[in-house]
Amino acid sequence: MLNAETFVAFGFILFVGLLAYLGVHKTLNAALDKRADRIKAELAEAERLRAEAEAVLASFGKRLEEAEAEAAAVVRQAHADAELLATEAAERLADFIKRRTKQAEDKIAAAEVQATADVRAAAADAATKAAATVLQGEAKGSFGDELVSKGIADLKSLLH
Repeated sequence: MLNAETFVAFGFILFVGLLAYLGVHKTLNAALDKRADRIKAELAEAERLRAEAEAVLASFGKRLEEAEAEAAAVVRQAHADAELLATEAAERLADFIKRRTKQAEDKIAAAEVQATADVRAAAADAATKAAATVLQGEAKGSFGDELVSKGIADLKSLLH
C-alpha cells in the first residue's frame, strides 16, 4: 500500500490541509474579490464614461443640427436680401432711364422750339428784305419810305 502514488496523494492532502490551516484560501478569495470589485468599478466607470460620451455626442449632434438650420436660415435671408437689392437696383435703373429720357425729350423739344424760332426769324428777315427791295423799286419818294418803314415794323411785331 505504500507506493509512490499513495505518497503523492498523502503529500497533496497534507499540502492542501496546510494551505487551509494557514488561511491561504481566504487570502486568495480576498484577492480575487478585490480584483472582481476593481473590475466591477472599472466596468461601472467605463459604463459611466460611455453614457457621458453618448450624451456629449448627442449634444454635438443637436448643435450640428442647430448650426445647419441657422446656416440654412442665413442662406435664405441672403437670397431674399439679394433679390430685394436686385429689385431695388432695377427700379432705380428704370427711374434713372426715365429721367434721362425725359431730359433728352425736353432738350429735343427746346431745340425744336429754338430751331422753329430761328427759322421764323430768318424767314421774317428774308421776307422783310424782299419786301423792302420790292417796295423800294415800286414806291418812290416819301410815301414809299413811309410805307416800307411801316411794313417792316408790322412784320417784326408779327413774327417776334
